Amino acid sequence: MKMILRTFDLQLKHTFTISRESHNQQPSLIVELKADGHSGFGEATSNPYYNISVENMVSDLEAIREIIESLDHLTPELFWTTVQPHLKHNMFALCALDLAFHDLYATRKGKKLYELWNYDISKNPLTDYTIGLDTIEKMVEKMQEMPWPIYKIKLGTKNDLDIIKELRSHSDAVFRVDANCGWEVEETIKNSHDLKALGVEFIEQPLKADHWEGHMKVYQNSVLPIVADESCQIESDVEKCYGHFHGVNVKLTKCGGLTPARRMLNKAKDLGMKTMVGCMTESTVGISAIAHLLPLLDYVDMDGALLLANDIAKGVSISNGKTTYSNELGTGVSLI
Repeated sequence: MKMILRTFDLQLKHTFTISRESHNQQPSLIVELKADGHSGFGEATSNPYYNISVENMVSDLEAIREIIESLDHLTPELFWTTVQPHLKHNMFALCALDLAFHDLYATRKGKKLYELWNYDISKNPLTDYTIGLDTIEKMVEKMQEMPWPIYKIKLGTKNDLDIIKELRSHSDAVFRVDANCGWEVEETIKNSHDLKALGVEFIEQPLKADHWEGHMKVYQNSVLPIVADESCQIESDVEKCYGHFHGVNVKLTKCGGLTPARRMLNKAKDLGMKTMVGCMTESTVGISAIAHLLPLLDYVDMDGALLLANDIAKGVSISNGKTTYSNELGTGVSLI
């Protein structure tokens, strides 16, 4: 098995802003694994919040290249277990590797990944489309530019309710809001009442990730479901979130790929929690991997490639929230 690493700067259609940062381009790493004339592709993007850069992902993967390239005979689960101890400090790099191996493994088996897992795709949830923070006028423009059945709206400002009120006056779509750790406890509880009246479905990560006492108070008093994101990074976090959140948003990059993500989602289901997978601002490589988890999900946020000015890959396609799978095997990805 041969590993090929490629780096890209993904250009965005609009400046993307959340409560703690803004950016116009997104550095991304694409991992390709080749064996027996087949290729598998995986992706992870840089993320300053988690101290992840393309450079440190490349460095960490190169450091274990010999190990990686010797493991093509394993199942994806055994592959992940073998390389994880070498990459436990860099889950993003592990994610890109895990996605590529899953793609290659299913392709070599002659199946699409969801077929390999025996998943039923007939009731897949629709994906939302994210409206990043901006002036209210610009946020309205972004929404009108992309008519969509479900919007995830980034909040964390002093005029959050004004934003939702104005957006609601222009759309009867389902709204979800994501404060990205930008609110306080009482603010969240109060906002939940006002947002419910405005037709919001749930609130994602209102408080700072480690504010567990606050999470519990919000969980007990919010009239809207609360979904963990920054508070749910790795497998052990799912049980920590139980009794503090109504659901978890699993990010493949944060947990280390599809292998742990499936375990996290099944654990959340066992605990009676809502399941969601979210994306970073990434290309169709990463988005196509997420698509194969859709049968496990109540909600999904997999619009990352739709936010790009130019994609670097083909794979799944998304129209009006609905995902259509590629005709290709594995995760269905090929680079453009």
